[in-house]
Amino acid sequence: MDDCFSCEEGEEHYCSDRDSLDGLENEDSEYDWVPPKGPATKVITKESLLSAQRGDLRKVMDLLSLREHHARTLLIHHRWDVEKLLAVLVEKGKACLFADAGVPLTEDQDLSLSRQSTSIIMCDICMEEIPGHNTTRMDCSHCYCNDCWTEHFVVKINEGQSKRIRCMAHKCNAICDEVIVRDLVRRRHPDLADKFDRFLLESYIEDNKMVKWCPSTPHCGNAIRIEEDECCEVECSCGLQFCFSCLSETHSPCSCLMWELWSKKCQDESETVNWITVHTKPCPKCHKPVEKNGGCNLVSCICGQAFCWLCGGATGRDHTWSIITGHSCGRYKEDQEQKSERAKRDLYRYMHYHNRYKAHLDSFKLETKLRDTIQEKVSVSEEKESALRDFTWVTNGLYRLFRSRRVLLYSYPFAFYMFGEELFKDEMTNEEREIKQHLFEDQQQQLEANVERLSKFLEEPFDEYDEKKVMGVRMHVINLSVVTDTLCKKMYECIENDLLGRLLLGTHNIAPYKSKGIERAAALNAKADESDKCLSLDFGKAGASEPDRPSGSGSLDDDGRSSRKRARKEGLVGALIDLNVPAGGY
Repeated sequence: MDDCFSCEEGEEHYCSDRDSLDGLENEDSEYDWVPPKGPATKVITKESLLSAQRGDLRKVMDLLSLREHHARTLLIHHRWDVEKLLAVLVEKGKACLFADAGVPLTEDQDLSLSRQSTSIIMCDICMEEIPGHNTTRMDCSHCYCNDCWTEHFVVKINEGQSKRIRCMAHKCNAICDEVIVRDLVRRRHPDLADKFDRFLLESYIEDNKMVKWCPSTPHCGNAIRIEEDECCEVECSCGLQFCFSCLSETHSPCSCLMWELWSKKCQDESETVNWITVHTKPCPKCHKPVEKNGGCNLVSCICGQAFCWLCGGATGRDHTWSIITGHSCGRYKEDQEQKSERAKRDLYRYMHYHNRYKAHLDSFKLETKLRDTIQEKVSVSEEKESALRDFTWVTNGLYRLFRSRRVLLYSYPFAFYMFGEELFKDEMTNEEREIKQHLFEDQQQQLEANVERLSKFLEEPFDEYDEKKVMGVRMHVINLSVVTDTLCKKMYECIENDLLGRLLLGTHNIAPYKSKGIERAAALNAKADESDKCLSLDFGKAGASEPDRPSGSGSLDDDGRSSRKRARKEGLVGALIDLNVPAGGY
């Protein structure tokens, strides 16, 4: 199939309906067909969260012959990145890997000896003699009374550090065994023990850079796990599409930083201030902005102060059309003039990009209403006695319109920052900036022209046309669908190779363009054994000594890094865990 591409309004090349659909996925027909891969993103629900977590735990447990608690400690320390953990193991060795994460090397220590002992032990925390059965010895061999341990655990859980509770001993880096933590805390504070369990379970999401909560409002209870690049756009099973990197709405080809700046610029009063600077002058007495509504250069503020519009200086009221009595301001003030001109230029530049962004946003909103209208047209057309029975070209064309309009919509905020001075002032010379801007705007205008043509043909009342005229509309829609897809690909290639790629700036990565659109995440297969099912249904009620209970540690690392990606309220949770909302929602 030849590429269907048209730069001139009158040029058109036609291809079959099947070719158009194939062209959206792979333009090079000579390549062998490859079976499509499964979705690269997975939806983690409350049913599959435990299964997803235990999958990574088993990898580390089998590889290093560790208990689940220690495997979890290692994974949380390395942000649930198994590949990174293995790389550290190979590079630094097992001893260094364990020491950095706070995992003791002594795996075979019998922790129950201290409780069976009938001797009296001096607790170094409260400085009291305690019977051996009322003390607990951790993996690091430090032994203190149960009361001191319990108070230590309660404080750490309330401080949000329940996933990495360190030993109380001075300069001891070991992480406390979660089974012991749960057992001691549950005796006095069952609610806190449930909260502790909840934090351990959610650590797979909160501490994992490849897993994030869906930002839907109200929260759908799902999390999304990606397999490859963090810079991507995903769709949750609830239907929400968002940028995985910054959790805002999808904004490609804008980078996350560009979109953050643009959103703030559109919402705050920065442009209002610019308008005031350009069109008003401050009163020299009350300093309120005053707008000129006449031709005379002597203006009056509502406070009664008269002043000269040209220089802003206070004057009297005696004046003629040519002069203000006792006032002269004919001398040129360069700084003030330059400041005013700069503000005016910035305002007009912003208005240029914002007006076009807003126009395409309004078009996108209106075109979303076409879905119901087109379905009605298709239903009417299918009832007619005609040889043309397949109307998938209409829905495919509508989908391509939505996707291309989105790209065009966000290309204007991208251009505003790419060719402005806010982000790349020192990265390009004025000549380079001008050349790149012309290159980008040429592609932008081509895409814009073809998107508008596609929108025009999709709005045609084809249900009222005869068969010959419907075939004409059909071929226009098929052709323009491939054209807009090709232009979108070329725009992304231009951005990645000629614009951002040349700057070598890692902070401005953009989500890749996909002809099929944003891929909906598939449900993660929840394969849990019987013990897992018990834990997920009644998490926190089972005995603390059960070996299959998930264990974990650490909410805040030593460097002060917070592992909470969502704001939490430190309320207590009930005995039954509901994963429809994060733990902080209680």
